[in-house]
Formats: sequence, structure tokens, C-alpha cells
Amino acid sequence: MATVNDRHATAFAPAGVGNAAVGFDLIGHALDTNNSDGTPLGDSVSVHCTDAAHVEITAITGLDIPLPHAAQENTAGRAVLAYQRALGLTHGFSLRIHKGIPLGSGLGGSAASAVAAVVAANAACGSPLTLAELYPFALEGECAASGAKHGDNVGPQLLGGLCFTNAERCISLPVPSGLTAVVVHPDFVLETKIARAALAVPFQISEFVAQSDKLAGFLIALYENDHSLLRQSLADVLVEPKRAPLIPGFYAVKQAALEAGAIGASISGAGPSVFAWFCDRESAAKAQFAMQAAFEGTGLTTTSYIAPVAGRGARVLPGEI
Repeated sequence: MATVNDRHATAFAPAGVGNAAVGFDLIGHALDTNNSDGTPLGDSVSVHCTDAAHVEITAITGLDIPLPHAAQENTAGRAVLAYQRALGLTHGFSLRIHKGIPLGSGLGGSAASAVAAVVAANAACGSPLTLAELYPFALEGECAASGAKHGDNVGPQLLGGLCFTNAERCISLPVPSGLTAVVVHPDFVLETKIARAALAVPFQISEFVAQSDKLAGFLIALYENDHSLLRQSLADVLVEPKRAPLIPGFYAVKQAALEAGAIGASISGAGPSVFAWFCDRESAAKAQFAMQAAFEGTGLTTTSYIAPVAGRGARVLPGEI
């Protein structure tokens, strides 16, 4: 007869592009792609159910930098704790985490661990909840790193594609056919707390109005499949000007993307990665190396990725890590 200790599952969550220029802390998309060695860009978590009622993290691999093993202080552990409390479970969980996203890259590393962990925990329990119903628990996990409930990475990493999120729920947004992202990650760490500190300055109401106009146009463009309006709207006139000086070569990279035909380009998450959207994969592939070259002109080495904006989100994997 199967026991609690026999239940286990492994899940993967892809990297993500947070903010998507127009939706600070609200909008993002999955970045479901592979590294140059063929390994997927994302985090994996294996979860075992345990008789003991606590949540423990037994291993964290993939990074040289130590991360918290205490469940409440770790994004994966905190997400599973929230899931355990909400379902009133009397058993616990043991977690093994593999980090596949560089820290301080602006690619949603902290959120990916939270998403993968709660998806794996749910699968180990027989999948009583849907992916969408797991959102608040993954969001709680993200709080361990960011200190706030913003789902611009959590939502799309969980559901895939492009998502609009708030503190209660996330919804999938329509994505025009063929829409493709290029993301260039420089070998440079920009801590989220530093990127956040750059925003601790007064903003003018006119700046908020201008950004709201961009957001409205962006949403209309998605629902009406209007590429021209999307090109006018995919821009960050609020946050980007404050954070751009923190990223060496940002404006050169953005200009290279636009000159190569990008619909728009901006900072991925808190940076330093830069993303650009293109109408199709062929255009994205042509622009990829120009964007890299612009970054490398500052002396930084880079890694670049191409992925559909409507990429896959989290999924359960066979085996364990």
C-alpha cells in the first residue's frame, strides 16, 4: 500500500520577462527556451511528501552563491508552506531545488523556484488544484525575495504566454501570431534592491498619465491584433529612464533592436537583461547578434535567447533532480 512518503513529483518553471515595458509589476511573459548546451532555461524542483509536518529544503544546486535553506526565507519553501496551510495538510514536504536562471539577471529566477515548487507539491498530492489556482501560493513564495506581491513573473511562468496580474489573480492575454522575443543577458549582476532603489524618487503625474496611455494602447493592440498600435505602445516612459543608467550600454542595445525592426525594446524585469519583440522569428534571429554586439561594445560578454512570447509555462517532469 502506498504511503505519504511514496508521493513525489518534479516540476520545471521557465525564465520570464517581467514588466514587459508597459506593465510595471503587472505584465510579463514566459521565456521558454534553451541554453546553448540544450538545457532548458529555468528552475526545477523535486518534492517528496513526508510524514513530518514541516517543509524542508534538503539541497540547492546550480549556483555557487548560497541561498537560504530555511523554508520561510526561500521562495520555493515559502510557496509550498502557503500551499500546505491553505489545503490544511497534515503531512510535510521535502524539496530539492536546481537553479537554472542566473541571479540578478532580470529573468525571474526567484519566481521560477516558487512556481516550480508549488506545481511539484500539487502534483505530489494528486493535483487537487489547477495551475491558475496555484497562483497565490507562488506569489507568496516570490515575496521571500522581493518583499512584495507582484506577479509579472509568477503568472506567466505558471500559465505560460503573456499575463496580466495583480495580488489576487492572473489572466492570460492574447498574443499576436508569430510574436517573438529576443533577450540578451550581459555578464553583469544588477541586484533587484538596487534597481528598486532607483525608483525611490518623485514621479510627475504627467509621467503616470503617459504610461497609462501606453498600457491602454498595448492592451487594445493585443485584443485587436493591431501590430501598428503595438509598436506605438510597447514602451516604458516611467521606469526605464530611472533604471537605464544602471545598465552599461542599455541605450545602444535598445537602439540596435529598434534599427533591426523591433516592435519595441526595454529592460527585462529589474535588469540588466534587455528584451525586444519582433513580428516573427526570422526578424528576431537577424536582430539577435546586433543586440549582443551593442552590449559587448561596453566590454561585457553576453548570452542571448530567442523564444515565442506565447511560450509554455510550468510543467511536471518525469523523474527527479
